Amino acid sequence: MRQLRASDLRGAAALATQGTLGAARMAEGVHRAVHRSMGLAGGAEPGRTGGITGAVYGAVHGVTRLVGAGVQVGLRALEPFLGREPPESPEREALVAALNGVMGDRLAVDGNPLATPLSLRLRGGKPLDPAALPFGASGHILLLAHGLCMNDLQWRRAGHDHGEALAATLGCTPVYLRYNSGLHTWENGRALAEALESLVARWPVPVERLDLLGHSMGGLVLRSALQYGSQAGHAWRARVGHTVFLGTPHHGAPLERAGNWADVLIGSNPWSRPFARLAQLRSSGITDLRFGHVQEGDGQGRARFRAGRDARLALPLPGDVHCHAVAATLAGARSPRAQRMLGDGLVTPPSALGHHTDPARRLHFAAADTLVVHGAGHLDLLSDARVTRQLRQWLRVAPRPAP
Repeated sequence: MRQLRASDLRGAAALATQGTLGAARMAEGVHRAVHRSMGLAGGAEPGRTGGITGAVYGAVHGVTRLVGAGVQVGLRALEPFLGREPPESPEREALVAALNGVMGDRLAVDGNPLATPLSLRLRGGKPLDPAALPFGASGHILLLAHGLCMNDLQWRRAGHDHGEALAATLGCTPVYLRYNSGLHTWENGRALAEALESLVARWPVPVERLDLLGHSMGGLVLRSALQYGSQAGHAWRARVGHTVFLGTPHHGAPLERAGNWADVLIGSNPWSRPFARLAQLRSSGITDLRFGHVQEGDGQGRARFRAGRDARLALPLPGDVHCHAVAATLAGARSPRAQRMLGDGLVTPPSALGHHTDPARRLHFAAADTLVVHGAGHLDLLSDARVTRQLRQWLRVAPRPAP
Protein backbone atom coordinates (compact mmCIF):
# COMPACT_ATOMS: atom_id res chain seq x y z
CA MET A 1 0.00 0.00 0.00
CA ARG A 2 2.92 2.34 0.60
CA GLN A 3 3.67 2.24 -3.12
CA LEU A 4 0.22 3.53 -4.09
CA ARG A 5 -0.49 7.16 -4.86
CA ALA A 6 -3.52 9.17 -3.86
CA SER A 7 -4.69 9.30 -7.47
CA ASP A 8 -4.51 5.49 -7.61
CA LEU A 9 -7.49 5.37 -5.23
CA ARG A 10 -9.56 7.45 -7.65
CA GLY A 11 -8.44 5.24 -10.52
CA ALA A 12 -9.33 2.05 -8.65
CA ALA A 13 -12.72 3.47 -7.62
CA ALA A 14 -13.49 4.36 -11.23
CA LEU A 15 -12.58 0.82 -12.32
CA ALA A 16 -14.84 -0.61 -9.60
CA THR A 17 -17.72 1.54 -10.86
CA GLN A 18 -17.12 0.46 -14.46
CA GLY A 19 -16.87 -3.17 -13.35
CA THR A 20 -20.20 -2.99 -11.52
CA LEU A 21 -21.87 -1.42 -14.55
CA GLY A 22 -20.36 -4.08 -16.80
CA ALA A 23 -21.55 -6.91 -14.56
CA ALA A 24 -25.05 -5.42 -14.51
CA ARG A 25 -25.06 -5.18 -18.32
CA MET A 26 -24.03 -8.84 -18.62
CA ALA A 27 -26.71 -9.92 -16.14
CA GLU A 28 -29.31 -7.93 -18.05
CA GLY A 29 -28.08 -9.50 -21.29
CA VAL A 30 -28.60 -13.00 -19.90
CA HIS A 31 -32.02 -11.95 -18.59
CA ARG A 32 -32.89 -10.65 -22.05
CA ALA A 33 -31.80 -13.95 -23.65
CA VAL A 34 -34.16 -15.83 -21.31
CA HIS A 35 -37.04 -13.47 -22.13
CA ARG A 36 -36.35 -13.86 -25.82
CA SER A 37 -36.53 -17.67 -25.60
CA MET A 38 -39.98 -17.22 -24.00
CA GLY A 39 -41.17 -14.85 -26.72
CA LEU A 40 -41.27 -11.82 -24.42
CA ALA A 41 -40.58 -8.32 -25.71
CA GLY A 42 -37.26 -6.66 -24.96
CA GLY A 43 -36.28 -3.09 -24.24
CA ALA A 44 -35.91 -0.20 -26.63
CA GLU A 45 -32.18 -0.90 -27.07
CA PRO A 46 -30.54 -4.19 -28.17
CA GLY A 47 -29.63 -6.41 -25.22
CA ARG A 48 -31.83 -4.43 -22.80
CA THR A 49 -34.90 -5.72 -20.96
CA GLY A 50 -38.27 -4.01 -20.81
CA GLY A 51 -41.02 -3.51 -18.25
CA ILE A 52 -40.36 -3.80 -14.51
CA THR A 53 -37.16 -5.79 -15.13
CA GLY A 54 -35.79 -3.05 -17.35
CA ALA A 55 -36.71 -0.41 -14.76
CA VAL A 56 -34.83 -2.33 -12.05
CA TYR A 57 -31.70 -2.62 -14.18
CA GLY A 58 -32.01 1.05 -15.09
CA ALA A 59 -32.11 1.93 -11.40
CA VAL A 60 -29.01 -0.20 -10.75
CA HIS A 61 -27.13 1.63 -13.53
CA GLY A 62 -28.25 5.03 -12.26
CA VAL A 63 -27.41 4.41 -8.61
CA THR A 64 -24.01 2.94 -9.51
CA ARG A 65 -23.10 5.99 -11.59
CA LEU A 66 -24.30 8.34 -8.86
CA VAL A 67 -22.30 6.58 -6.14
CA GLY A 68 -19.24 6.39 -8.40
CA ALA A 69 -19.38 10.12 -9.10
CA GLY A 70 -19.72 10.88 -5.39
CA VAL A 71 -16.72 8.72 -4.52
CA GLN A 72 -14.63 10.52 -7.16
CA VAL A 73 -15.53 13.93 -5.74
CA GLY A 74 -14.72 12.83 -2.20
CA LEU A 75 -11.37 11.24 -3.06
CA ARG A 76 -10.30 14.22 -5.15
CA ALA A 77 -11.05 16.53 -2.20
CA LEU A 78 -9.00 14.30 0.12
CA GLU A 79 -5.90 14.08 -2.10
CA PRO A 80 -4.20 17.26 -0.76
CA PHE A 81 -4.39 15.82 2.77
CA LEU A 82 -2.99 12.37 1.99
CA GLY A 83 0.65 13.39 2.12
CA ARG A 84 3.43 13.48 -0.43
CA GLU A 85 3.35 11.12 -3.40
CA PRO A 86 5.60 8.07 -2.87
CA PRO A 87 8.45 7.53 -5.37
CA GLU A 88 7.91 5.18 -8.29
CA SER A 89 8.41 1.50 -7.55
CA PRO A 90 8.98 -1.31 -10.08
CA GLU A 91 6.04 -3.22 -8.59
CA ARG A 92 3.52 -0.40 -8.98
CA GLU A 93 4.73 0.57 -12.43
CA ALA A 94 4.56 -3.05 -13.63
CA LEU A 95 0.96 -3.33 -12.40
CA VAL A 96 -0.05 -0.03 -14.00
CA ALA A 97 1.68 -1.00 -17.26
CA ALA A 98 -0.18 -4.32 -17.40
CA LEU A 99 -3.49 -2.57 -16.70
CA ASN A 100 -2.81 -0.04 -19.45
CA GLY A 101 -1.99 -2.81 -21.91
CA VAL A 102 -5.26 -4.60 -21.25
CA MET A 103 -7.61 -1.60 -21.10
CA GLY A 104 -5.53 1.55 -21.54
CA ASP A 105 -7.75 2.90 -24.30
CA ARG A 106 -10.74 2.85 -21.93
CA LEU A 107 -8.66 4.42 -19.14
CA ALA A 108 -7.65 7.26 -21.46
CA VAL A 109 -11.21 7.91 -22.69
CA ASP A 110 -12.54 7.93 -19.11
CA GLY A 111 -9.80 10.26 -17.91
CA ASN A 112 -8.73 7.65 -15.36
CA PRO A 113 -5.58 8.79 -13.49
CA LEU A 114 -4.13 5.31 -13.99
CA ALA A 115 -3.82 5.96 -17.75
CA THR A 116 -0.13 6.30 -18.64
CA PRO A 117 0.85 9.39 -20.64
CA LEU A 118 3.61 8.99 -23.23
CA SER A 119 6.95 10.20 -21.87
CA LEU A 120 10.69 9.84 -22.39
CA ARG A 121 12.78 8.60 -19.48
CA LEU A 122 16.32 8.04 -18.31
CA ARG A 123 17.65 4.81 -16.84
CA GLY A 124 15.76 3.95 -13.68
CA GLY A 125 12.55 5.60 -14.85
CA LYS A 126 13.47 9.21 -14.10
CA PRO A 127 11.54 11.64 -16.38
CA LEU A 128 13.85 13.12 -18.99
CA ASP A 129 14.66 16.82 -18.96
CA PRO A 130 17.23 17.45 -21.72
CA ALA A 131 18.23 20.74 -20.09
CA ALA A 132 19.15 19.02 -16.82
CA LEU A 133 20.76 15.71 -17.75
CA PRO A 134 22.60 14.27 -14.73
CA PHE A 135 25.52 13.11 -16.87
CA GLY A 136 27.31 14.17 -20.04
CA ALA A 137 24.97 13.94 -23.00
CA SER A 138 26.17 12.31 -26.20
CA GLY A 139 25.27 13.39 -29.72
CA HIS A 140 24.32 9.74 -30.32
CA ILE A 141 20.92 8.86 -28.81
CA LEU A 142 19.53 5.33 -28.50
CA LEU A 143 15.76 5.24 -28.02
CA LEU A 144 14.28 2.05 -26.53
CA ALA A 145 10.55 1.27 -26.90
CA HIS A 146 9.03 -1.45 -24.68
CA GLY A 147 6.28 -3.88 -25.63
CA LEU A 148 2.66 -4.57 -24.70
CA CYS A 149 1.76 -4.44 -20.98
CA MET A 150 5.31 -3.42 -20.11
CA ASN A 151 7.21 -0.24 -19.22
CA ASP A 152 10.67 1.28 -19.53
CA LEU A 153 11.88 -0.24 -16.25
CA GLN A 154 11.36 -3.73 -17.67
CA TRP A 155 14.20 -3.35 -20.15
CA ARG A 156 16.22 -4.58 -17.17
CA ARG A 157 15.86 -8.35 -17.06
CA ALA A 158 18.08 -10.87 -15.30
CA GLY A 159 20.41 -8.04 -14.33
CA HIS A 160 20.87 -6.91 -17.94
CA ASP A 161 19.69 -3.81 -19.81
CA HIS A 162 20.40 -3.49 -23.55
CA GLY A 163 20.45 0.29 -23.17
CA GLU A 164 23.18 0.22 -20.54
CA ALA A 165 25.20 -2.40 -22.42
CA LEU A 166 25.12 -0.45 -25.68
CA ALA A 167 25.89 2.82 -23.92
CA ALA A 168 29.06 1.25 -22.49
CA THR A 169 30.10 -0.04 -25.92
CA LEU A 170 29.00 2.76 -28.24
CA GLY A 171 29.10 5.81 -25.99
CA CYS A 172 25.47 6.60 -26.80
CA THR A 173 22.91 8.06 -24.41
CA PRO A 174 19.98 5.65 -23.86
CA VAL A 175 16.52 7.22 -23.69
CA TYR A 176 13.57 5.04 -22.73
CA LEU A 177 10.01 5.42 -23.98
CA ARG A 178 7.09 4.87 -21.61
CA TYR A 179 3.62 4.75 -23.17
CA ASN A 180 0.08 3.45 -22.79
CA SER A 181 0.26 0.21 -24.77
CA GLY A 182 -3.54 -0.12 -24.76
CA LEU A 183 -3.90 2.73 -27.24
CA HIS A 184 -3.73 2.15 -30.99
CA THR A 185 -0.14 1.71 -32.15
CA TRP A 186 -0.58 4.63 -34.55
CA GLU A 187 -1.70 6.89 -31.69
CA ASN A 188 1.50 6.11 -29.82
CA GLY A 189 3.53 6.38 -33.01
CA ARG A 190 2.22 9.85 -33.75
CA ALA A 191 2.82 11.00 -30.15
CA LEU A 192 6.34 9.53 -30.21
CA ALA A 193 7.15 11.38 -33.43
CA GLU A 194 6.18 14.65 -31.76
CA ALA A 195 8.15 13.78 -28.61
CA LEU A 196 11.29 13.01 -30.62
CA GLU A 197 10.99 16.29 -32.50
CA SER A 198 10.93 18.13 -29.19
CA LEU A 199 13.77 15.98 -27.80
CA VAL A 200 16.13 16.71 -30.70
CA ALA A 201 15.35 20.43 -30.52
CA ARG A 202 16.07 20.59 -26.77
CA TRP A 203 19.02 18.18 -26.56
CA PRO A 204 22.00 19.99 -24.98
CA VAL A 205 24.42 19.02 -27.79
CA PRO A 206 23.75 18.62 -31.54
CA VAL A 207 22.16 15.24 -32.25
CA GLU A 208 24.29 13.55 -34.87
CA ARG A 209 22.68 10.12 -34.77
CA LEU A 210 19.49 8.58 -33.44
CA ASP A 211 19.15 4.79 -33.29
CA LEU A 212 15.89 3.05 -32.41
CA LEU A 213 15.40 -0.27 -30.60
CA GLY A 214 11.92 -1.73 -30.17
CA HIS A 215 10.77 -4.88 -28.42
CA SER A 216 7.51 -6.55 -29.50
CA MET A 217 4.74 -3.93 -29.93
CA GLY A 218 7.43 -1.27 -29.42
CA GLY A 219 8.71 -2.09 -32.90
CA LEU A 220 5.30 -1.35 -34.41
CA VAL A 221 5.22 1.97 -32.55
CA LEU A 222 8.65 2.80 -34.00
CA ARG A 223 7.55 2.00 -37.56
CA SER A 224 4.51 4.19 -37.04
CA ALA A 225 6.62 7.04 -35.65
CA LEU A 226 9.03 6.83 -38.58
CA GLN A 227 6.11 7.11 -40.99
CA TYR A 228 4.48 10.05 -39.21
CA GLY A 229 7.83 11.79 -38.75
CA SER A 230 8.46 11.57 -42.49
CA GLN A 231 5.00 12.86 -43.35
CA ALA A 232 5.42 15.80 -40.97
CA GLY A 233 8.93 16.64 -42.19
CA HIS A 234 10.37 16.32 -38.69
CA ALA A 235 14.04 17.11 -38.17
CA TRP A 236 14.69 13.95 -36.12
CA ARG A 237 13.88 11.68 -39.07
CA ALA A 238 17.03 12.69 -40.94
CA ARG A 239 19.14 11.64 -37.94
CA VAL A 240 17.85 8.06 -37.68
CA GLY A 241 20.60 5.58 -38.54
CA HIS A 242 19.69 2.08 -37.35
CA THR A 243 16.36 0.64 -36.26
CA VAL A 244 16.27 -2.79 -34.63
CA PHE A 245 13.11 -4.84 -34.05
CA LEU A 246 13.18 -7.51 -31.33
CA GLY A 247 10.35 -10.02 -31.65
CA THR A 248 8.09 -7.48 -33.35
CA PRO A 249 4.85 -8.97 -34.77
CA HIS A 250 5.09 -7.14 -38.09
CA HIS A 251 2.33 -9.34 -39.48
CA GLY A 252 0.44 -10.06 -36.30
CA ALA A 253 0.44 -12.47 -33.38
CA PRO A 254 -1.44 -15.81 -33.33
CA LEU A 255 -2.82 -15.29 -29.82
CA GLU A 256 -4.74 -12.15 -30.80
CA ARG A 257 -6.15 -13.90 -33.87
CA ALA A 258 -7.26 -16.72 -31.54
CA GLY A 259 -8.88 -14.10 -29.32
CA ASN A 260 -10.75 -12.76 -32.31
CA TRP A 261 -12.13 -16.21 -33.06
CA ALA A 262 -13.23 -16.46 -29.41
CA ASP A 263 -15.18 -13.22 -29.95
CA VAL A 264 -16.91 -14.71 -32.98
CA LEU A 265 -17.74 -18.06 -31.35
CA ILE A 266 -19.02 -16.57 -28.10
CA GLY A 267 -21.07 -13.97 -29.94
CA SER A 268 -22.67 -16.53 -32.26
CA ASN A 269 -24.85 -18.01 -29.47
CA PRO A 270 -27.63 -15.88 -27.94
CA TRP A 271 -27.06 -17.45 -24.52
CA SER A 272 -23.32 -16.79 -24.45
CA ARG A 273 -23.48 -13.49 -26.33
CA PRO A 274 -23.69 -11.36 -23.14
CA PHE A 275 -20.34 -12.80 -22.05
CA ALA A 276 -18.69 -11.60 -25.26
CA ARG A 277 -18.18 -8.35 -23.34
CA LEU A 278 -15.51 -10.14 -21.30
CA ALA A 279 -13.52 -11.17 -24.37
CA GLN A 280 -13.99 -7.69 -25.79
CA LEU A 281 -12.27 -6.00 -22.87
CA ARG A 282 -9.11 -6.29 -24.98
CA SER A 283 -7.65 -2.88 -25.74
CA SER A 284 -7.16 -1.24 -29.11
CA GLY A 285 -3.45 -1.91 -28.75
CA ILE A 286 -4.04 -5.64 -28.33
CA THR A 287 -6.39 -5.92 -31.29
CA ASP A 288 -3.85 -4.02 -33.42
CA LEU A 289 -1.61 -7.06 -32.91
CA ARG A 290 -4.01 -9.28 -34.87
CA PHE A 291 -2.37 -8.24 -38.14
CA GLY A 292 0.28 -5.75 -37.02
CA HIS A 293 -1.45 -2.39 -37.55
CA VAL A 294 0.84 0.65 -37.61
CA GLN A 295 -1.15 3.30 -39.52
CA GLU A 296 -4.40 5.07 -38.75
CA GLY A 297 -5.97 3.70 -41.92
CA ASP A 298 -5.24 0.07 -41.01
CA GLY A 299 -8.57 -1.62 -40.35
CA GLN A 300 -10.43 1.68 -40.70
CA GLY A 301 -14.20 1.35 -40.92
CA ARG A 302 -14.20 -2.18 -39.48
CA ALA A 303 -15.41 -3.21 -36.03
CA ARG A 304 -12.41 -4.28 -33.93
CA PHE A 305 -13.95 -7.53 -32.74
CA ARG A 306 -15.45 -8.67 -36.04
CA ALA A 307 -13.69 -11.43 -37.96
CA GLY A 308 -12.17 -10.34 -41.24
CA ARG A 309 -9.17 -10.49 -43.50
CA ASP A 310 -5.98 -8.50 -43.27
CA ALA A 311 -6.88 -5.07 -44.67
CA ARG A 312 -3.74 -3.14 -43.71
CA LEU A 313 -2.26 -0.49 -45.92
CA ALA A 314 1.11 -1.67 -47.22
CA LEU A 315 4.01 0.06 -45.46
CA PRO A 316 7.53 -0.97 -46.52
CA LEU A 317 10.60 -0.44 -44.41
CA PRO A 318 11.94 3.12 -44.70
CA GLY A 319 14.61 3.21 -47.39
CA ASP A 320 16.74 5.78 -45.57
CA VAL A 321 17.09 3.71 -42.38
CA HIS A 322 19.21 0.60 -41.86
CA CYS A 323 16.69 -1.87 -40.39
CA HIS A 324 17.40 -5.13 -38.56
CA ALA A 325 15.11 -7.84 -37.19
CA VAL A 326 15.59 -10.41 -34.42
CA ALA A 327 13.25 -13.36 -33.95
CA ALA A 328 13.20 -15.98 -31.22
CA THR A 329 11.93 -19.53 -31.19
CA LEU A 330 11.48 -21.98 -28.35
CA ALA A 331 12.59 -24.71 -30.74
CA GLY A 332 16.10 -25.90 -30.00
CA ALA A 333 16.73 -27.52 -33.37
CA ARG A 334 16.99 -25.52 -36.57
CA SER A 335 13.72 -26.85 -37.89
CA PRO A 336 11.67 -24.42 -40.01
CA ARG A 337 8.47 -26.28 -39.15
CA ALA A 338 9.19 -26.16 -35.41
CA GLN A 339 10.02 -22.46 -35.68
CA ARG A 340 6.69 -21.71 -37.34
CA MET A 341 4.69 -23.80 -34.87
CA LEU A 342 6.40 -22.73 -31.65
CA GLY A 343 7.73 -19.26 -32.26
CA ASP A 344 8.80 -17.48 -29.08
CA GLY A 345 5.50 -18.18 -27.34
CA LEU A 346 3.87 -15.00 -28.65
CA VAL A 347 5.34 -14.14 -32.06
CA THR A 348 6.40 -16.48 -34.87
CA PRO A 349 9.72 -15.97 -36.71
CA PRO A 350 8.02 -15.33 -40.08
CA SER A 351 6.09 -12.42 -38.55
CA ALA A 352 9.13 -11.10 -36.66
CA LEU A 353 11.25 -11.26 -39.82
CA GLY A 354 8.63 -9.56 -41.98
CA HIS A 355 7.86 -12.55 -44.23
CA HIS A 356 4.52 -12.44 -46.04
CA THR A 357 2.94 -14.22 -49.01
CA ASP A 358 1.83 -10.84 -50.38
CA PRO A 359 4.91 -9.14 -51.91
CA ALA A 360 3.43 -5.70 -51.18
CA ARG A 361 3.35 -6.46 -47.46
CA ARG A 362 6.67 -8.27 -47.26
CA LEU A 363 9.37 -6.43 -45.30
CA HIS A 364 12.70 -6.82 -47.03
CA PHE A 365 15.35 -7.27 -44.36
CA ALA A 366 18.74 -8.27 -45.78
CA ALA A 367 19.92 -11.69 -44.58
CA ALA A 368 22.85 -10.07 -42.76
CA ASP A 369 20.37 -7.87 -40.90
CA THR A 370 18.39 -10.72 -39.34
CA LEU A 371 18.97 -13.07 -36.43
CA VAL A 372 16.95 -16.06 -35.22
CA VAL A 373 17.67 -16.98 -31.59
CA HIS A 374 16.92 -20.64 -30.86
CA GLY A 375 15.82 -21.96 -27.49
CA ALA A 376 14.56 -18.55 -26.37
CA GLY A 377 11.19 -17.06 -25.49
CA HIS A 378 9.71 -13.65 -26.20
CA LEU A 379 11.04 -11.99 -23.04
CA ASP A 380 14.43 -13.67 -23.36
CA LEU A 381 15.14 -11.25 -26.20
CA LEU A 382 15.62 -8.59 -23.50
CA SER A 383 18.55 -10.38 -21.85
CA ASP A 384 19.94 -13.07 -24.16
CA ALA A 385 23.70 -12.67 -24.67
CA ARG A 386 23.37 -13.64 -28.34
CA VAL A 387 21.06 -10.69 -28.90
CA THR A 388 23.42 -8.33 -27.09
CA ARG A 389 26.38 -9.44 -29.22
CA GLN A 390 24.41 -8.94 -32.43
CA LEU A 391 23.17 -5.51 -31.37
CA ARG A 392 26.74 -4.39 -30.69
CA GLN A 393 27.87 -5.72 -34.05
CA TRP A 394 25.09 -3.99 -35.97
CA LEU A 395 25.11 -0.66 -34.17
CA ARG A 396 28.86 -0.13 -34.00
CA VAL A 397 28.88 0.16 -37.80
CA ALA A 398 28.23 3.63 -39.20
CA PRO A 399 24.62 3.68 -40.46
CA ARG A 400 23.97 3.24 -44.15
CA PRO A 401 20.69 3.20 -46.08
CA ALA A 402 19.07 -0.20 -46.25
CA PRO A 403 19.12 -1.80 -49.72
